[in-house]
Amino acid sequence: MNSVAPSALLKQPLPPKAVLQEWLPIVLGFLALFIPSFYTFINEVWTYEDSAHGPIILSLSLWLMVKRRSDMLAVARDNVGAVSAWLFLAIGLFFYVAGRSQQILALEFTSFVWVLAAVILLKFGPRALRVQWFPLFFMCFMIPLPGALVATLTLPMKMAVSFATEHLLYWAGYPIARSGVILQIGQYQLLVADACAGLQTLLALESLGLFYLNVVHHPSKFRNVALALLIVPISFAANVLRVITLTLVTYYLGDAAGQGFLHGFAGMVLFVSALCLILSLDTFLQWLVRRRAARRAAVKGAP
Repeated sequence: MNSVAPSALLKQPLPPKAVLQEWLPIVLGFLALFIPSFYTFINEVWTYEDSAHGPIILSLSLWLMVKRRSDMLAVARDNVGAVSAWLFLAIGLFFYVAGRSQQILALEFTSFVWVLAAVILLKFGPRALRVQWFPLFFMCFMIPLPGALVATLTLPMKMAVSFATEHLLYWAGYPIARSGVILQIGQYQLLVADACAGLQTLLALESLGLFYLNVVHHPSKFRNVALALLIVPISFAANVLRVITLTLVTYYLGDAAGQGFLHGFAGMVLFVSALCLILSLDTFLQWLVRRRAARRAAVKGAP
């Protein structure tokens, strides 16, 4: 009688009824926990401009997880049900109870990531969790930061963006002056708000750059490290472009246009300009890598 390895049995496809019986309680429990949380996120967090990137990050994270599903299943069922998996789940549920009962939204966001990681660990094993580490890490960018930290770091960032906007527009010949974070252009005064140059905006752009790096997956370490380090100045430059856009819209079309629909459109300008800067910089780094490789090949081929 031939024996079959347990791992081989575990990787055999289950009949649809067995799959339904196995996953239905998990899915129902997950929905029961987090539907109220996401209702809160949608109505109380993601309505604000500086955290409106949350649904985008969640969608991209889930897309990445689905994209890596075959890789995850290829290494699944290794050390399933370990004590560490139950510990992960206990920590996630603790975050959920503490966050939900005390209305600490950051803990509720965190609990979603932890519980999702615990389910992967319980059902597919640690190797599968390692395959999905980046989508889970990427979800952390939708977690709102503590207000005190945001307030401390936002003011110097707004000052820097206001300073750059004033000098660039003055150099371009516009009648602009600045007092702190208030810009005076023509007859209009504009306050550079937290959403225009805040820490959450910087983190959203940083997450966009990291997502791009993960999807493109360059073989060159120099290219990856250089692009990751330069994402911060790219984010700052995109914020400056956004404030310049709003300032010029107000100057030419009036205050109502600047604070109305076009203000929201400037948010699109922010992300589009950041993406264009990342692509342009990546193209330049690609040229540098190819040039360096060509030089090395020439040196090796020289007699």
